[in-house]
Amino acid sequence: MANTESAKKRIRQTEKRTERNRHYRAAARTHVKKVRRLIAENKLDEAEAVAREAFSTLDKAASKNVVHPRNAARRKGRLMAALAEARATAGK
Repeated sequence: MANTESAKKRIRQTEKRTERNRHYRAAARTHVKKVRRLIAENKLDEAEAVAREAFSTLDKAASKNVVHPRNAARRKGRLMAALAEARATAGK
């Protein structure tokens, strides 16, 4: 356990920040999972609409330093690639 006042304050700050960040991280994960599920179910139009929401939440999380901006960009790129691949296979 922390002994100094500054260490105790740091613990309080960390708990507060962790709670605040959890919302953004969870929202981003949820949207990404929804997109992947819709792609697997071959509901590509719905997946594209939810992908826009996922991109928005990932960008918001990156802007608030909850996730690294490159991490958000990588996730968005992988989602777009999966969506494009699903569209290509559905078109055949």
